[in-house]
Amino acid sequence: MNVLANTAQFQHQFPVPRPVEGSSKISVIGLGYVGAVSVACLSSLGHQVVGVDVDPVKTEMIADGRSPIHEQNLEELLTAGVDDALISTTTDIADAVMNTDVTFVSVGTPTAPDGGCDFRFIRAAAKAIGEGLSRKRNYHVVVMRCSVPPASTLSVMVPEIERASGKAMGDDFGICFNPEFLREGTAVADFNAPPKTVIGANDWFAAEIVADIYRPVDPNPIMTTIEVAEMVKYVDNVWHATKVCFANEVGRVCKPLGVDSHAVMDIFVEDTKLNLSPYYLKPGFAYGGSCLPKEVRAVVHLAEQVGVDTPLFSSLAETNEKQIETAVDLIRKSGAKRIGFLGLAFKAGTDDLRESPILEVINRLIEDGCNIAAYDPAIRPDTRVDNQFEYVRHVCPHLEPTVSALPKLLRAEGLSVVDESDVVVVTQNTPEIRQIVAARLEKAKIIDLVRLFTTTPTFKNYEGIGW
Repeated sequence: MNVLANTAQFQHQFPVPRPVEGSSKISVIGLGYVGAVSVACLSSLGHQVVGVDVDPVKTEMIADGRSPIHEQNLEELLTAGVDDALISTTTDIADAVMNTDVTFVSVGTPTAPDGGCDFRFIRAAAKAIGEGLSRKRNYHVVVMRCSVPPASTLSVMVPEIERASGKAMGDDFGICFNPEFLREGTAVADFNAPPKTVIGANDWFAAEIVADIYRPVDPNPIMTTIEVAEMVKYVDNVWHATKVCFANEVGRVCKPLGVDSHAVMDIFVEDTKLNLSPYYLKPGFAYGGSCLPKEVRAVVHLAEQVGVDTPLFSSLAETNEKQIETAVDLIRKSGAKRIGFLGLAFKAGTDDLRESPILEVINRLIEDGCNIAAYDPAIRPDTRVDNQFEYVRHVCPHLEPTVSALPKLLRAEGLSVVDESDVVVVTQNTPEIRQIVAARLEKAKIIDLVRLFTTTPTFKNYEGIGW
């Protein structure tokens, strides 16, 4: 569906399109999870890409063809892009804008103290973009990819660009909002086979330039207004958070009744006509990461601002906290004081610790005086987690004891965690972790938060969180 092309009510909002001349050179501001993947994948499509970040370690790593994060197939693409002279990096945003045609913005949008969106990094990026635009004559397209409340792109970012550049949106530069739907751990695959491509635009010319960039992976992008595109990103992630909480509440009800919650949900998701996708809809542990918690808070804050009551949205954080409390209760009831954890990141296949719910569990156990050991296949001794710790300290200051202790708690091997622990808590479902647990299943007390096995083990020392 091409909303702009097929819906007359949108067509009159945009100027007559100008012809697109040749391929675009692209700059990507922010080399975190979204930005680093964007640099690699855009270069794999044949584009010349400049990666930009204030962190020189990230820019140096990408310039060398090395990935600053743990993400499947990412380093291979970065290496190929550098070898083909398609990838370069800089810490100078204005210079990158001057030497490219399109700028993707993927900076952080943390939660503000009032629960809304913190625009610090967006404002800083916008000002630098404007400084770059002031030095060039050609039309430039700025593409926002950050999660922001509806109207933020036009009310926050555009004024900053116009002030710094002395130029006008629509005449001198175009603005698009292009939400990303990349799952950490499978981001490269998701880029190349997107569930949908959404382009919100302020003019047709800008929309067509961005559509051309994505055409090799999605020939039929959905084009709409910027405000609609901004809201789509929020709605998608709130729905994912809702699915996680819904399935976990099913598990909490089923367990005391002696009902197999996974059998219930296996039947539930067979209805793909009404019950939609099975993704997320399995009882397990709490949601976390850099998107779902932040954007649930943002939508609740947005609803409060407009005077709308959203009891389900408002209850998501509460029911997610209940799942964390359930896990803590299971561990405390064991009476063990030496606790091992297999998995630390909020999901398997990534090294992202931001708002990982298992950190909440570990923090409470540290307060109880427990000895903790932990292993995560994606987090190695040389993994850069200092920036993530700053994020954790900002958003969750009460986790300071865990953040400070974590480097000492990490182990290089999963089996060593099992062997030195009285209880092992499983938070990720991967072949490696299944093998580790299977090798010690009859010897170790296992608390499974992810349902490692299709058939629930019958050993007396095994317990699941919702089954």
